[in-house]
Amino acid sequence: MAVKFEKKGEGSYMLDVCGYVCPHPQIYTKKSLEKISSGDILEVVFDNPSSGETIVQMCESAGHEVMEKKQEGSKLIYVIKKG
Repeated sequence: MAVKFEKKGEGSYMLDVCGYVCPHPQIYTKKSLEKISSGDILEVVFDNPSSGETIVQMCESAGHEVMEKKQEGSKLIYVIKKG
């Protein structure tokens, strides 16, 4: 079980924190957002539903926009635009 952070394209990144429980997905999301530029897109993939709420709260308080929320099987995918 390892956190995976990778660049998908220009201004587009993916963070996979499947297998982790609160507060780790939120912490890794915050750290990943700090690494990228304003306006860049971060796709967060996680499988702990309770993490979704804390990720949204963290994004709202930091000025980031959760553009999309989708589910693929047991995985949740949030697309976040850095503010």
